[in-house]
Amino acid sequence: MAVELDARQRELQSEFRAFAREQIAPRAAEFDRLEATPRQFLDGLADHGYLASQVPSEYGGRGLDAISYGLLHGEFGRACSSTRTLLTVHDMVAEVILKLGAKGLREAWLPALTAGEHLAAFALTEPEAGSDAAAIQTTALPSGNGYLLKGRKKWISFGQVADLFLVIARIGEDGSPGGFLVERETPGLMISPMKGLLGLRGSMLAELEFDRCHVAGESRIGPEKMPAGLVAGTALHLGRYGVAWGCVGIADNCMEASFRYSRERSQFGAPLEEHQLIQRKLANMVTDVRAARLLCLEAGRLRDTRDGEAIQGTLIAKYFASRMANRVAGDAVQIHGAKGLSDTWPIERHFRDARLMTIIEGSSEMQQIMIARHGGAEYRSPAPRSE
Repeated sequence: MAVELDARQRELQSEFRAFAREQIAPRAAEFDRLEATPRQFLDGLADHGYLASQVPSEYGGRGLDAISYGLLHGEFGRACSSTRTLLTVHDMVAEVILKLGAKGLREAWLPALTAGEHLAAFALTEPEAGSDAAAIQTTALPSGNGYLLKGRKKWISFGQVADLFLVIARIGEDGSPGGFLVERETPGLMISPMKGLLGLRGSMLAELEFDRCHVAGESRIGPEKMPAGLVAGTALHLGRYGVAWGCVGIADNCMEASFRYSRERSQFGAPLEEHQLIQRKLANMVTDVRAARLLCLEAGRLRDTRDGEAIQGTLIAKYFASRMANRVAGDAVQIHGAKGLSDTWPIERHFRDARLMTIIEGSSEMQQIMIARHGGAEYRSPAPRSE
């Protein structure tokens, strides 16, 4: 089914693109070089309604539909993947509170998250557990009217500045994973900055250590008998969708730059765009970007209609778009030659950022496993006998 943008979505896309071009892109290289994004800049995103923008207006959000939300990630991805990553981790926490949190938690936290009064981060990954969320070792042991958290989280995007963490921990020594809201100043929580990442350098990663960190019972997300993995799955479903659109943004920017440069640069007496090998790369870019965008639009439609295939649609979009972004960014570096290797050009940054997209919010290998399991279900029933 073809998906076309309506008038409102086109208007929003223009808004997002103008903001990203004017306010984000000019500072993206600075954020990358400093490996930091100023808090004042992040607060400005909230002032424009770009934090937790999928949250309904009753809690202060813009109530964006899924396709409009994807367009926001696409435009921010074109400008700066580190900035877009904040939308991912912050919004994942808001999504879980909105869908699984008790009324008191929704009323206490969602207005603060949409207003940017607090920045949030999603704490799932551990030193020995990434895509395999079931292997986490952080525990939440019942203690009085709350829980004691013990363990470590690593590679937590915007963990250096987040005020609130959604921590996924195993409830009891052998229990299933659950979610807990942990404020930054909670005793027993220690935060250590991480530097030197290949890409997304402005996303201010941190390692978290919980040493008998006590949280109140009401900070737990969801009921006692909630299905295992529901909290993490709810967050990751939104996160993967945003990453997929962000990859389209990366690739679109690289493609635009490659077309422009291939017209301006001449080799062997002719513009690059007239060389067949360059034409092949450009043709592949156009095809790949368009295919990824269509998959993202379809995933958005499935989310908006609450279709049962929404999870599978998002998995496919994230898997294809993240691999596509790597191909397009790689070809863009090749077309730009030595300039594509220089940090004075954004292509080099997009190339490094794209590489991380096949790992964050579930590796490509994990996406393949889940896509195959889900997609193969319809073929497991006996085939009808032919006459």
